[in-house]
Amino acid sequence: MPRITCPVLADRVTTAEAAAELIRPGDSVGISGFTGAGYPKAVPAALARRIEAAHARGEEFTVGLWSGASTAPEVDGALAEVHGIDKRLPYNSDPTLRALINSGEVDYVDSHLSHSAQHMWFGFYGNLDVAVVEVAAILPNGLLVPGSSVGNNKTWLDQADRVILEVNSWQPRDFEGFHDIYYGTALPPHRFPLQLTHSFQRIGDPYLRVDPAKVLAVVETNAPDRNSAFKEPDEASRAMADLLVDFLRHEVKRGRMPADLLPLQSGVGNVANAVMAGLRVSEFENLTAFTEVIQDGMLDLIDSGTLRSVSATSFGLSPTGVQRFLDNVGAYKGKILLRSEEISNHPELVRRLGVIAINGMIEADIYGNVNSTHVMGSAIMNGIGGSGDFARNAFLNFFVSPSTAKDGAISAIVPMASHVDHTEHDVHVLVTEQGLADLRGLSPTDRAERVIANCAHPDYRDALTDYVERAQAARPTARHTPHLLTEALSWHARYLETGHM
Repeated sequence: MPRITCPVLADRVTTAEAAAELIRPGDSVGISGFTGAGYPKAVPAALARRIEAAHARGEEFTVGLWSGASTAPEVDGALAEVHGIDKRLPYNSDPTLRALINSGEVDYVDSHLSHSAQHMWFGFYGNLDVAVVEVAAILPNGLLVPGSSVGNNKTWLDQADRVILEVNSWQPRDFEGFHDIYYGTALPPHRFPLQLTHSFQRIGDPYLRVDPAKVLAVVETNAPDRNSAFKEPDEASRAMADLLVDFLRHEVKRGRMPADLLPLQSGVGNVANAVMAGLRVSEFENLTAFTEVIQDGMLDLIDSGTLRSVSATSFGLSPTGVQRFLDNVGAYKGKILLRSEEISNHPELVRRLGVIAINGMIEADIYGNVNSTHVMGSAIMNGIGGSGDFARNAFLNFFVSPSTAKDGAISAIVPMASHVDHTEHDVHVLVTEQGLADLRGLSPTDRAERVIANCAHPDYRDALTDYVERAQAARPTARHTPHLLTEALSWHARYLETGHM
């Protein structure tokens, strides 16, 4: 079946090289892609080659790169390797680009994912010159069938001066009907409440729209998404999953949530997949999810009948998970819905639906402040992503991490977080393989006692307790959140000097 059936846009089919010529030095380029799914496969590589050739001639050539979230080595990696990016937003996980960000070569705007589209509308990022968006098909009337991610595609297509479409025949043609694209957004003061009251409700259209006059090139591709294999959950991940699932049982028994729980959100990684595995073998059933990314664990829950529906903005599957989805696309229709990230992460909806949020962290301090983005205070790892969207507005949120890193040289529980993404006011429950600390309703000193006792590794508990006791004694009139300011970040400084906290 042909993928491009709109006569007007079929006349604009060209090569990736010709399309890349439409991108100029200094342009801001909005691309599709979210967690390695749905990113353009050909034009970024052609652009990287063009930039490399320009640099070889002594010409300056960089672009600003905007996306939904992370992409793949063929995009972030390829453009970073030729030093072709001057600004990146709102999220990145590529190691080559990360090094350039941390060296100061690339400016990085790390923002809440729910904010990225609206900040563009507000004009905070400047003009969007070009959008390069992958789709599964172009219909006769010019409507676009989205692919394996939606992200910020709607906004890029709306706002860009020029548009390049990549039509990827690897994406299932049966994706038509999997999406819900909401076109009711507006700028303040003209906004209306979002009329979504359950996680799988449709409030938009199955298609993306674009003004055909702005589409200057269409490129045909047939290439898979980047699909990273997940490691099998290790002992620590399984321990955290068991603690979390057991805590949900406790909440149901206390009458705080129904037996089929509330909509689930989980970040990307092995702990999230381990939690999904724990739910699959638990007594919970008839579950729903309102999340960003669909990982293998959620497919497992759908296949087992435990999860009846999942709303997200993207897939983030392993190669095995991708093949399972491709082999059974029809069986997943009506159970999976992909939305724009401004809807999948919308604070209004997260709060209304009462989401249970599960996200990873780099470290937490004894009072519950969480750092999810920076290593030793200054070096970015990936970015805040959607964790803040969900954590601040969730009915119940969890932050999870092994209690130590680097073979015990680093404690994930520290006196003071070296960078704060989620303040103590937003953090409900901390989980490590050592235990779980429910921080709701506790004063700072009670939080510290519980975090140290339940979550810190035994090798660090005595030192953390000693820190709190000495901080309380040092300033008798400042015991609300006791700190020794000359020592609060000394653990991080010691690691940088000696290689051990």
